[in-house]
Amino acid sequence: MPLWKVYHPVGAYSAHDKKEFAEKVTAMYARIPIPKFYAVMIFEEVAAGSVYVGGASHEKFVRFKIDHMARTMPGPVIREWWVKAVDKLIAPYVKDRGYDWEVTIDELPADLWSIQGQIPPPFESHAEKRWVKENRPSSYDLQEKLPVGALFKPGVSAG
Repeated sequence: MPLWKVYHPVGAYSAHDKKEFAEKVTAMYARIPIPKFYAVMIFEEVAAGSVYVGGASHEKFVRFKIDHMARTMPGPVIREWWVKAVDKLIAPYVKDRGYDWEVTIDELPADLWSIQGQIPPPFESHAEKRWVKENRPSSYDLQEKLPVGALFKPGVSAG
């Protein structure tokens, strides 16, 4: 969470553009906070004559498909706010460059997702806080699944 797939015309973005764009997207999610390594961007160039909008060829079109696995957005107000935040973030890479664009965000079940063989820990759990700090996935035990602030003593078993 999140996986951004960016379908764009050939040559639309330089290596520098892609790196800068990915850093900005990662920073947006890191403010939640979630581990930075959760943010993945895949840029796919689309050959001329391969994008059609409304049945007509469109050479200045960028399509964003965003999958969220770790979080869902509660309610329409937060969802609208997030879509507007995404539009603001991407504007320098589409609007300011004369491209038309479209964004969709899918929310997928978190329990059908793994990283390096690990099921990501629950939101605001001790394990997730450690993942944020270390910026890498690692194993965790049942107690580390508890939210920060819950009764938790490292090294004391739950049984």
